[in-house]
Amino acid sequence: MIIDFHTHIFPGAIRNARKKFFDNEPAFELLYGTPKSQLVGVDALIDTMDEQGVDFSAVFGFPWINADTARLNNDYILEAVARYPDRLKGFACFDMSWDGAAGEADRCIKAGLSGVGELAFYLSGIDEEALNRLEPVMEICRAAGNLPVMIHTNEPVGHMYPGKTPVTIEQIYGLAQRFPDNKIVLAHWGGGVLFYHLLKKNAKKVLKNIWYDTAASPFLYDANIYRAAAALGVIDKVLFGTDFPLLKPARYYKDFEASGMSEEERAMVSGKNAAALLWPEVDPGSGI
Repeated sequence: MIIDFHTHIFPGAIRNARKKFFDNEPAFELLYGTPKSQLVGVDALIDTMDEQGVDFSAVFGFPWINADTARLNNDYILEAVARYPDRLKGFACFDMSWDGAAGEADRCIKAGLSGVGELAFYLSGIDEEALNRLEPVMEICRAAGNLPVMIHTNEPVGHMYPGKTPVTIEQIYGLAQRFPDNKIVLAHWGGGVLFYHLLKKNAKKVLKNIWYDTAASPFLYDANIYRAAAALGVIDKVLFGTDFPLLKPARYYKDFEASGMSEEERAMVSGKNAAALLWPEVDPGSGI
């Protein structure tokens, strides 16, 4: 089974008039200010999944500051999951500066969504205020069966690109320390914090409930990162994610081939790890 753990979809109201949604949404304008940055709906996602051999996808919208826009996008995710229950799991998304974020998480989870994310702190990094605002959302996810929470992270060094936040390794590590009992997925390889699994003390325990998705990996890392993750002992925490429509799965499949992963390691990254996270109650041998 192939599971894409990181995809974005938007309702037609946003796709067809994106400029109307730039007001007071600096991150959305930064990332989608050019028509080259695609906005797609659920039908385009399903068509691509069929074309690329993807069985299942996790879907979410964008961390909107505006409460009405966040609800609009989250309602579209709920509709998409209802249309394609055998192909999609939906996550609730919103900006954490919104005082109603925890209530929106609760609403969406009770309505049938399976987690929260991709949450992002594009302007601040994951500072102390961000952690405080995350607390009630994390509590709701724990109470709902410890549903996964995906957080946008990025490497604090290297080339600049739209969406690269001022996050630090210390902040990413502090996130894991603050919420040790939550299941947290760090997008974009966790900004490199996975390499600290090599530390002899504390880090392995702190990072025990952290997963790492591969979103945008072909733009960021050499294909050898997969082999590095295996050597670090965290290949079971790596989740295939494309950041679709940024990239299609085929680009990742090329890196899988070049990485030298074993057949079993590739199966884990492609879907087994994600299945264990999305369906923790299911026997791993059942074929889900």
